[in-house]
Formats: sequence, structure tokens, C-alpha cells
Amino acid sequence: MLITFVKKTALLISLSIVLVLTCCIEAFAADDDTDEDPYFILMGEADKAIADGRYEEAVARLVDAMAVEPENPGNVLLLSNLGMVYSYMDRDSLALLALDEASRRAPRMVTVINNRARVYLKLRRDDDAFNDFSHALEIDSVNLDARYYRGFMSLYKGDLPRAEADFDVLKRKVPGSYITAVALSSLYSMTGRDRQAVPYFEKLLELDPNPEYYAGLAGCYLALDNLSEASAVINEGLKRYSRDPELYYYRARLNHERFRLDDARADAKKAIEYGAAPAKVNAIFDKKR
Repeated sequence: MLITFVKKTALLISLSIVLVLTCCIEAFAADDDTDEDPYFILMGEADKAIADGRYEEAVARLVDAMAVEPENPGNVLLLSNLGMVYSYMDRDSLALLALDEASRRAPRMVTVINNRARVYLKLRRDDDAFNDFSHALEIDSVNLDARYYRGFMSLYKGDLPRAEADFDVLKRKVPGSYITAVALSSLYSMTGRDRQAVPYFEKLLELDPNPEYYAGLAGCYLALDNLSEASAVINEGLKRYSRDPELYYYRARLNHERFRLDDARADAKKAIEYGAAPAKVNAIFDKKR
């Protein structure tokens, strides 16, 4: 589902908010009087509150900073960050109000456009999100956030050429990054290019060994008939995540391929017990080996 890739980058989004605030703070730090500047102090407090997950306090400090200097050009970024903090608090109507106002003040600021698109995506207003990401790319064709998100949206919509084009920019600009590995592992595995997907899943397991990536790599190995490799990956994953439904699903498939039908049915039962869709799991036994 489209929501899956949004969850993958929640941490990246939260870090981007802190980084935007930090950049503002560093810019003001060039002024010798910033230690006494209430605007600067409030920004620093907001920065720390966001980093600590104290979102109510962050909202108050951002609003206070903008009230101290209502004409400060930096308020556009503060409004953008305010919108994202509201979104993290699930106050999405307020988030959009803040981001719309930031966009009104700076209609070509890509940070604002991307942040509003993320909120639209959270609200499943996919067309609005897609349009904002596309608009961001009209302004800055190498904007990596917009390429990442629009590429995934295109992939899930079935627009493979656009997804390929967007992800190719990631591959060229940040070939070793986490977002590139997420993008290309998904693209290649979803389009039957499992051999190409394998190194990207391996990269993800180095960077972030979560069950989804173990399952993805296992699925690629099964598609390639590399049963020994699939077994090793599944076993490693289950040592870490003993109740993951996808890993049991893939082990059921593996055992079915190896004619270990009793083991396959036992794993299928566990997969369903832990949350896998029964129709998907039971389909294993409808397939010809």
C-alpha cells in the first residue's frame, strides 16, 4: 500500500524539520547579538522541543517567535515547520492552514511545497500531493524529496516510466543513500527484476535491519529459486522478529517449494495468527510446485 512508503520515511521527515530550524538558527548565529535576541532564543527552544517530541511546546515557541518579529522573512520557514508539527499532532486542518499561508508568502519555496504535499499524502489526498510534488520539481528538477515521493506515487499508480525517471535521479545523485535503496528495492521487486533488487535489500538490511527488508530479500531469493539464500535470510529475520507474519509467510512458501508440506502448513498457520491475510497465505497451497 502507498501508506507503507510514507511510514518508511517518517524519521527522515522529522529530521528535516529539525534541520530546517537548525539552519535558521545557524544563520542568525552569525550576528553577535543573537544570544540576546528573543526571536533567536525562541527558535532554539522550538528546535529542541521538536527534537524531544514536545510538540505542544514547539507550537507555542514557534508562534511566539513569529509574534516577536511578525515581518521577519524567516517566518515562512517557521510557518512551514509549524504546519509539520501540527501534522505530527494529527491536527491536519491547522497544518494545512499554516502551510497554505507559508505558500502564499513564498509560492516558489520548495520546502513549503514538499511539506504540504506530505500532509496531503497523510490525508490520502493523493492528487493534491502528486500535484505539489510535481510543482516542486518544476521549480527544482533535482529535488530529491519530491523525486522520491512522486516516484513512489507513480509506481503505485502504475505509471512505470515516470517512476523509473524519478528514481533514476536518486540513483545518479545519491546512489548509496537509504532513500535510494528503499526506492529501487521496491521498484525492482515490484516489476519482477528481483536480481537487481537484491543488492538494494542487502543495503537496507545494513542500514536498517527491519522485518520488511528481510521479507523483501527473501521474496527475491524465492523468485530466483535461490532457496538456500532465502532460508538463511528468513532464519536470520525470525531470530530478530519471531512474530513477523511476512517472514512466516515466506517460510511457508519456502517449505512448500521443498515439499515439506507439514512444515509449510505450520508456518502458514503462524503467518495468519500473527496478522497475514488468510487468502494470500492459503494461496500458497493452490500453486503448482
